[in-house]
Amino acid sequence: MAEHGGTDNAQHEDNPENPESGTSDARSDRTTLGIEFGSTRIKACLLDADGTTLATGTHEWENTLVDDRWTYSLEAIHTGLQSCCSSLLENARQRLGARPSSVGAIGISAMMHGYLALDEDDHPLVPFRTWRTTTTGQAAAELTEVLGQNIPQRWSAAHLYQAILDEEDHVARVRTLTTLAGYVHWCLTGRHVLGVGDASGMFPLDTTTHDYDEELLERFDRLTDEHGFTSPLRSLLPRPLLAGEDAGTLTPQGALLLDPTGTLRPGIPLCPPEGDAGTGMVATGAVCPRSGTISAGTSIFAMVVLEHPLATVHPELDLVTTPAGDPVAMVHCNNGASELGEWAQVFGQFANALGHDSDPDTVFDVLLNAALDAEPDAGGLLAYDFVAGEPILDLDAGRPLLARAPNGRLTLANLVRSLVLGSFATLAIGMRILSEEGTAIDTMHAHGGIFKTPGVAQRLLAAAIGSPVAVSETAAEGGAWGIALLARYRLAAIEGEAPSLGDFARTHVLGGKPTDALPPDPRDEAGFATYLERFRTGLPLERAASSAI
Repeated sequence: MAEHGGTDNAQHEDNPENPESGTSDARSDRTTLGIEFGSTRIKACLLDADGTTLATGTHEWENTLVDDRWTYSLEAIHTGLQSCCSSLLENARQRLGARPSSVGAIGISAMMHGYLALDEDDHPLVPFRTWRTTTTGQAAAELTEVLGQNIPQRWSAAHLYQAILDEEDHVARVRTLTTLAGYVHWCLTGRHVLGVGDASGMFPLDTTTHDYDEELLERFDRLTDEHGFTSPLRSLLPRPLLAGEDAGTLTPQGALLLDPTGTLRPGIPLCPPEGDAGTGMVATGAVCPRSGTISAGTSIFAMVVLEHPLATVHPELDLVTTPAGDPVAMVHCNNGASELGEWAQVFGQFANALGHDSDPDTVFDVLLNAALDAEPDAGGLLAYDFVAGEPILDLDAGRPLLARAPNGRLTLANLVRSLVLGSFATLAIGMRILSEEGTAIDTMHAHGGIFKTPGVAQRLLAAAIGSPVAVSETAAEGGAWGIALLARYRLAAIEGEAPSLGDFARTHVLGGKPTDALPPDPRDEAGFATYLERFRTGLPLERAASSAI
């Protein structure tokens, strides 16, 4: 297919006499490459035509706090992309016998929201401000009131408006506003476009037109005009695209950015870049009404596909969309399982000090399984896993905190259970609001590293949200796999064979079969209810800690 670069790109065809040719599964015109920029890892996944993983790559990175804003440097973005791609290509060489010179399609995904402002030459004006930054409270509150829809602090529109309110020098030179996924996609294709799911976390969309809401754009422009900012917001935002639509092809410059060795060739089609929430939904097949997904990592968030609009505006709930443009209620918590990971490192160091060398995965498994032996309410222990601020709870800053009453029973099992329940508590508050709205959920599909240990986090999460929870085999690598599937969906659209995204997900993710889900255990539910009441009552402790430390 010429649109994929022609047959000359498929140089690794079957050749049983030449092991360097790779296998038939590695044919370049049938594979898809997904790359996702997570909060602690950049992950890559190469899939065959059936969605089977052929090779993977990874690059570790970490955000930094600069001037009260969480950021990743431009250099870290570029070098991380190259390192992750190099890791994948080398893994492909080891597993398939060849480094691919091309693939059928590519997809880029990243953490949603945040602020990446570019000038007229597409150069970033300020360091990338991530979703984790909580310095936009005034802007978010004013926009929520003016637009009549919840605009969280992490949304791109809130970041821009806050910069206008603060009279930051760079604002007058902003010509493009995008997300991390949108920026990387532009680096590879030269096109400022964005998948509708990611775009819906920049500014509200009209779910009928799948474009930015015209009335709300006018309200935003009138508001910012009062502060001397006259650029229409629409002119700054990337064009929203539905899953499967044309998002451009890999340019020669983009190919060299991905692979400086020059092995990877230009001309490869890319699918619309998406946020990590949308790729998580695709990776779990949860893109239809009454379904949803929960992603647990540095942050934790739930996406529930709606059957009907919400009755009222809730500050705990965002209104976004699936990659196909269907309305979704999002419960986003800035803090997830990272504090549990810190404790796992401490226990790993303790085991090593005793002369027992244990790898991190083993330590994590042992700790999580200990939680099953704990008292249902964690024995009176209380854990706030807040490394950053938590807007849902009106916390501008976070301080990890562990507390207990004198009669609290401090055991290993109760400690670990309190940490796990603490990581789910804020999410549970938002999910309870959805339940009060009458939102029906058949099954929530969970993914993230915490679910690699079978049955533990899944069981406790089901108790926290009061719904059955399913975990797929790809739970730990869902995002990169999900965007690779969206690249596969783009290929299907090019070939004129794309069904609805829901049907596509059911076929490629679930194999046409229902997913087994673990229902809540009544004893666990009662224990979590007690824990959550303690969690709410103890919030003044967290506020005091963030002020004092």
